[in-house]
Amino acid sequence: MWAHPGKKLLFMGQEFAQGREWNFDAGLDWWSLSIGWHRGSGIARSRLQSLLCRRTRAARTRLRSARDFRWLVVDDADNSVFAWLRFGVDGARPVAVVANFTPVPRAGYRIGLLHPGRWREILNTDGAAYGGSNCGNAGAVEAVTGQWGGLPCFADLMLPPLGTLWLVHEGGA
Repeated sequence: MWAHPGKKLLFMGQEFAQGREWNFDAGLDWWSLSIGWHRGSGIARSRLQSLLCRRTRAARTRLRSARDFRWLVVDDADNSVFAWLRFGVDGARPVAVVANFTPVPRAGYRIGLLHPGRWREILNTDGAAYGGSNCGNAGAVEAVTGQWGGLPCFADLMLPPLGTLWLVHEGGA
């Protein structure tokens, strides 16, 4: 939700992954923040808000047209993976978002990218700080020149289980 164009809306308790449905006759289950993965979900949401929506221009601007967004992977039902690019204004670096909706890590998952060089992993929702398994790409991937998915470059990723990666292009190559 945080990476997709449009408004970011949370309902009662979603900020820390409350398990039960919200009930207006009862308060939120704030006690669940003492459980690691609930606390991690809250930390991840806070980091998303700060890092991505305030400090990453491509994640917070231009949410109104098809120019602001490009699908990278939309048809991989076998692996349950979706990937897309977000674009900002005035030369903002694009952000690639790759989501794995299965509990299976995907090693060597190839996606097409716009630019060769280093793409830094600015967020991995499977990070240990968020209650995840810390499966990822050691902070960055290297895109190389070569056609993939209609784009001039590609990178092979380690996709974490039930996780989403945010990658920002740093240049190079």
